[in-house]
Amino acid sequence: MFDIGFSEVLVIFVLALVVLGPEKLPKVAAQVGRWIGRARGMARQFREQLEEEVNLEEARKAQPAPRAPSPPVVPPLPPPLPPVPPILPPVGSPPLSPAVMSSGLGPHRRW
Repeated sequence: MFDIGFSEVLVIFVLALVVLGPEKLPKVAAQVGRWIGRARGMARQFREQLEEEVNLEEARKAQPAPRAPSPPVVPPLPPPLPPVPPILPPVGSPPLSPAVMSSGLGPHRRW
């Protein structure tokens, strides 16, 4: 990326020693080292995320197109129940005779 040789680094070090002095130079050098480490870490993380996205996209392209979902399987309905005989005679029919009513076959059964 940057083409800095040994002589340029030596000149920067001497200028920093003159400007900052021998007391502040180690602290500043440590701080600069931390900044460079953070920058490298962020660049590495960015590169890894970018590679991961590219790999996911390639895997997505390699997969076949999804098929249409099959219709759900519905169990068959049970057979219908037999009709229930009415307890009361239909509305409008002639009234039951007293003999039918007393035999227990009418709507008022005796138990």
